[in-house]
Amino acid sequence: MDSEERLAVFLDYENLALGAREHLGGMTFDFGPIADALAVRGRVVVRRAYADWSYFDEDRRSLTRHQVELIEMPQRMGASRKNAADIKMVVDAIEMAFERDYISTFVMCTGDSDFSPLVHKLRELNKRVIGVGVEKSTSRLLPPACDEFLFYDRLEGVEVPEPTPVKRAEPAPATRRETRLKAAPDPAPTPETPDEDEDDEVADETTALDVLVAQTLAGLQSSTSASVTASVLKRTLLRKDPTFSESDHGYRTFGEVLRNLAERGIVELGTGPAAGDPEVSLPERDERDDAFALVAAVVSESDGPSALSGLKNHLRKRRPDFSEKALGYRNFLQFCRAAAEAGAVTLRWDDDAEDYLVTT
Repeated sequence: MDSEERLAVFLDYENLALGAREHLGGMTFDFGPIADALAVRGRVVVRRAYADWSYFDEDRRSLTRHQVELIEMPQRMGASRKNAADIKMVVDAIEMAFERDYISTFVMCTGDSDFSPLVHKLRELNKRVIGVGVEKSTSRLLPPACDEFLFYDRLEGVEVPEPTPVKRAEPAPATRRETRLKAAPDPAPTPETPDEDEDDEVADETTALDVLVAQTLAGLQSSTSASVTASVLKRTLLRKDPTFSESDHGYRTFGEVLRNLAERGIVELGTGPAAGDPEVSLPERDERDDAFALVAAVVSESDGPSALSGLKNHLRKRRPDFSEKALGYRNFLQFCRAAAEAGAVTLRWDDDAEDYLVTT
């Protein structure tokens, strides 16, 4: 525990929220993907967000659920307080750098280049600095000043909406008489199959655990050059979700979870530094070509065209560590377009389904 990185997170919330709404298709900023990305980098001990919260009422509730401390900086008292939140954030960061030696990493969530002097000063004080910002609203001067910079729109869990193709004009509504003539008798009720539903629920829970472990392990492997042990992986899972317990998924120990994943080829286990603490890694793969082959195989096994909206879940049932962002794609639609250009699948918009359909 003593060797863990301690992180302090500071959010210039107005910069992030407005950047997401203006450049990411009007989406609402979500702190969750940032929390998950930082969980693999160390233990977050401070989370503070600065804004005039009267402008972000719904966002305030979301941040509170993520245990973020909200620092209120009213902006309605005149232009002289325009940068009050920024100044308060800088003062708090410098004060913390001097008073709390145990904090080794500062995470500055903003795209504003005005924070560059703060970043330089923190690094002079031997602190590691990670920046986080929306790509199109981040100044080009800020990322080079940091030790590491994460673009929010590239984080796992951030689904940037694509512009929806223009739909054809809807036909005129049928008259009441036409509706009566065309009405068909109600279909016979389908008999319930509770056993199949229960099996589906168990399968979904198993897939969710597979994805959680595989995605967390992938994040750890990409953020550190050191080997990942079972204890480090379990500790990181608890950072993501403090209520995580393998017993909730039907396992007695976390080692039992890993052995099950290893038997199914999802992870590989090796000799660790201590008995009962093996090294854990993901199997080596030729990532992009393998991913195109995977989507082609999943689509070919379905009965007819596969809807884009549910295809990613089917891929993760076959390979829980699948991530289009790890392959360099902004979202799943962009990945499928690349697969179509490579000839692995075909992709077309269907007005009736109001979704993209994928076929082989």
